[in-house]
Amino acid sequence: MIDDARRVLDEAIRTKVFPAATLEVGHSAGALWSEAHGTRTFDVESPPVDVNTPFDLASLTKVLATTTVMMALVGEGRVRLDERLAVIFNEWRGDDRAAATVRDLLEHASGLPARLVDLPPASQREFEHEICTAPLEYGPRTKSIYSDLGFILLGFLAADRGGASLADQFHAIAVRFQPELTFALQTPARRLAAPTMPELGDPRRGRTLVGEVHDDYAAALGGAAGHAGLFGSAIAVGAFARVVLRASRGNVDVPPPFSPASVARFTAKSSVSGSSRALGWDTMLTTSSCGTRMSESAFGHVGFTGTSLWIDPDRDRYFVLLTNRVCGGGTLDQMRAVRRAFHDALGDV
Repeated sequence: MIDDARRVLDEAIRTKVFPAATLEVGHSAGALWSEAHGTRTFDVESPPVDVNTPFDLASLTKVLATTTVMMALVGEGRVRLDERLAVIFNEWRGDDRAAATVRDLLEHASGLPARLVDLPPASQREFEHEICTAPLEYGPRTKSIYSDLGFILLGFLAADRGGASLADQFHAIAVRFQPELTFALQTPARRLAAPTMPELGDPRRGRTLVGEVHDDYAAALGGAAGHAGLFGSAIAVGAFARVVLRASRGNVDVPPPFSPASVARFTAKSSVSGSSRALGWDTMLTTSSCGTRMSESAFGHVGFTGTSLWIDPDRDRYFVLLTNRVCGGGTLDQMRAVRRAFHDALGDV
């Protein structure tokens, strides 16, 4: 089990899928296994990582930060899931998109494409304009297509209705149980972060990013956005996971906004045909990154940089795997295969 999972990670490092991996597996009472593998980069002189090494969590931001803040705002009545986007955003106009709601953004069912065609805009105002006027790829709630754009809008909405930035609102929640999940790494943690390398087309191409967000849209928005920008270690993500896991198992002794009722609401599978999405979260499919051994109650998410979090309430388990695949590592398909093998190896833990 654990030895099999170790071998999966060691082989992935040997075949250069990623240079570094940290993990934590646990249950609602605490961690069962925390470990680090590899070095910060593929350079032979690169130092090893440890379980406290911060990683760019990429799209784990969507569930750890944005979904959490939206859960709080919905619970406080400041945002309604059935609220029409046309009421919220002045430029969200047109008969084809009039029915789209906040729920649709959270469930990736608004009709928005994954990304914009052109390079990222230079300001929040331009982002909002480009997203709200972008042609829809399908009618709202007719299908579900993963979209960074929808979560960027949710970040804007959260800041407007919450009266503070998304980052500040999330910090006010996270500091109660895990202050080391952050959009802004401070020195010396920033210098110790697992490095990444910009994608083709990113104006930062040619230099290594250390403690600086990998996603170019999040970078254009100052490092903090609804879809990406959060940093944290396996230990920090594990602390978050335990809170959510306890709530999902009915434990009321959890900090707000993680009440059992709210977590159940946000992790319930979408009614959109063919969708595995919940409100922010993804749910168990045997074809997904969580492998074949999770129970039907499992929910989780992944990040482009090579990160993932899966929570299985029926088994009382959570699984954190953080890597920096985007530091000269392998493809998305290779990363997906590693994740599946890793989780399947731990099926009896």
